[in-house]
Amino acid sequence: MYVPPSMRLEREQAWELIDRHGFAALVDDELSATHLPLMLERSEGELGTLYGHFARANPQWRTLDGNRALAIFSGPHAYISPTWYASQPAVPTWNYLAVHATGSIELLNDEDTRTLLDRSLAHYEPALLDSLGREREYLSKMQAGVVGFRLRIETLTGKAKLGLQRSRADQEGVEAALAESRDPQARQLWRHMQKLAKEGQGT
Repeated sequence: MYVPPSMRLEREQAWELIDRHGFAALVDDELSATHLPLMLERSEGELGTLYGHFARANPQWRTLDGNRALAIFSGPHAYISPTWYASQPAVPTWNYLAVHATGSIELLNDEDTRTLLDRSLAHYEPALLDSLGREREYLSKMQAGVVGFRLRIETLTGKAKLGLQRSRADQEGVEAALAESRDPQARQLWRHMQKLAKEGQGT
């Protein structure tokens, strides 16, 4: 991913985007891809470790153990009209946030896969995990249909293309349009613009 220095996200900012937008595309060296939720464990390794699971019927997991893969996380994004800028002439563009994480895949054993499933339920729907607390047979059947894995992150690249390198008048025009948009992603993008501007990051 091409990332000008002024658009680069710091490690903690990249982690935050993964936590908020954890649905990723996992791509192997054969250019096969699976779309799946991934969970980040920040304390494992300098750049963190990602956890997820494949459907057992998905053949991709059979070729990944010990091999490298790329996880692509897409944050909020939106079309940016040139009419929103105070400076003219201008061109239309697309602003977005994204994170790429690469590393080696390691398949999990049964015990670690069960822990991963419990953690996933606790994260996404804790009430369901509570209701299934005694139904270990159900959880065992669920586990039989998946293959858990971890990806130890070796490279972590985050990009925030938000137009913060433009004049304040241009930024205000974009912010006003995004804030009034009916598109939830556009409004999320507006909030990220405000947050990163306060942190002093120009893009």
